[in-house]
Amino acid sequence: MDNVREKIEFDVLFVGGGPANLAAAIHLIKLAKSKGLDLEVALIEKGSNIGAHVLSGAVLNPIALKELIPNYREAGCPIERDVRGDEFYFLTGTRHYRVPFVPEYMHNKGFHLISLSKFVSWLGRVAEDLGVNVFPGFAGKEVLYGQDESTIIGVRTGDKGIGKDNAPKANFEAGIDILAKVTVFGEGPRGSLLQAISKKLHIFEGKMPQVFETGTKEVIQLPETNYFLDSLGNDIHTFGYPLGLNTHGGGFIYEMKDNRVTLGLVVGLSYQDPLLDLYEEFIRFKRHPFISKLIKDGRVIEQGTRTIVTGGYYTMPKLAVDGGLFVGSSASMLNAPALKGIHTSMKSGMLAAQAIVEAFSKGDDFTQESLNYYHQLFEDSWLKKEIYMGRNFTQAVSKKGLVKFFHVGAQYLTGGRGLFDKMPIVEDSKTLSPLKDVNSRRAKRYEKQTYDGVLFVDKLTGVYLSKTQHREDQPSHLIVHDLSLCVNECFETYRCPCTRFCPGNVYELEIDDKIQEKRLRLNPSNCLHCKTCDIKDPYGNITWICPEGGDGPSYTVA
Repeated sequence: MDNVREKIEFDVLFVGGGPANLAAAIHLIKLAKSKGLDLEVALIEKGSNIGAHVLSGAVLNPIALKELIPNYREAGCPIERDVRGDEFYFLTGTRHYRVPFVPEYMHNKGFHLISLSKFVSWLGRVAEDLGVNVFPGFAGKEVLYGQDESTIIGVRTGDKGIGKDNAPKANFEAGIDILAKVTVFGEGPRGSLLQAISKKLHIFEGKMPQVFETGTKEVIQLPETNYFLDSLGNDIHTFGYPLGLNTHGGGFIYEMKDNRVTLGLVVGLSYQDPLLDLYEEFIRFKRHPFISKLIKDGRVIEQGTRTIVTGGYYTMPKLAVDGGLFVGSSASMLNAPALKGIHTSMKSGMLAAQAIVEAFSKGDDFTQESLNYYHQLFEDSWLKKEIYMGRNFTQAVSKKGLVKFFHVGAQYLTGGRGLFDKMPIVEDSKTLSPLKDVNSRRAKRYEKQTYDGVLFVDKLTGVYLSKTQHREDQPSHLIVHDLSLCVNECFETYRCPCTRFCPGNVYELEIDDKIQEKRLRLNPSNCLHCKTCDIKDPYGNITWICPEGGDGPSYTVA
């Protein structure tokens, strides 16, 4: 099939259509024009359209946006609400307590509440108007290297029309080799191409492992009679119930237009209880008396799940290699204490764009040495200060009980250092405790959950509300390398936690008591592309790869 592949050449290629790469593409075009450079720029996105696969809370600190598009309001930026007040609550099983002190890094007054899918879609239109060639529905499947096998020269997009037997069907379309002098990777959390580059070029060598949180989010339509936010701030965060103090995470509720709210629960994947079910914990959060009162008589209109990279400064990869740069979540660009990453991702892309234009201006030198100007720009920017401030935060909040608050308090007073600097991080896949060592009551709690199909929906209804679609007769994009390990060793030790950490019911355990046989069944068409399975599987037995371009969720208001 290689001999029929079309080759297209550009000066710069952006892989991924999130805020980092879109800000980078916009900034690149503007800078290039100001220097008299005429660059051919392309951006590919695996989602069916720009914005289809992005999901976030989302609170937008406009600092980077103001730099990129100073008149962003007049230019049509889709803002849902401005933050008029912050609320921070500690939840017990039945009660809520307002925390009188909100840390400075969580002060959001004057920032914007947005739908990230709408925001990214808008950035995509801005990029296209400036001349960026935007190609949604094209999944980057393979990194292309030069003859030295260390210089990135582009990306091969995935074939379309492959059957489950891996043979081409009648409607087969070969992927395209998109070649570029510089390729910028902004795939978001746990990018499949980033993982492949890491194995080949060792960009994470000497770094702490990237760690993650998984957030489940809904947009809820409230009735006209629900005016709860009139007496509260419209930016609400919670901690405590349902996760307790031994599992890192928390909830949020943000006001949107048209009497809607965004609601979600984020869970740190450093959790230890193998029976914890991320989705069921989300439902428990919604049922808390304080939360359920706020969303009473509402209706879920969209739902989704996404992982978040939270390790911060010490988990960042090399930012540049020969011919390639890494931006946004791929490069751990998130302000973890502030729970915000849109502005930091955008700024990282803008700094990368500046480095690329500098390379073109100085004679087309795209070696790692030249592109490392991006790292220098990062170190001298406000972005570095933000990321560095939270360099030990995830390690601190992953501690059990009240100990975490001593660490967080110490970091708050010492500019992020804490009791000691460079606190160690344990890879998320290595934190589960064997079932025999856990006194878990979670399974019984989940048995009591009920769903009305309107405000409280089950996993499969949630998948439907994400508008997720995959062509059924393509090869599975979820590779389980050893099924026998799943139903034997993993079952005995952890009771197959993939059936609980997957929010889309992709993994189902079937047990036939008559013949004493267990089987793990996969439903890849339910996949929300959160990649939690690739991250949390304790045996590294699951690998997530891109399905056909255009498949997956199709978020529009989330």
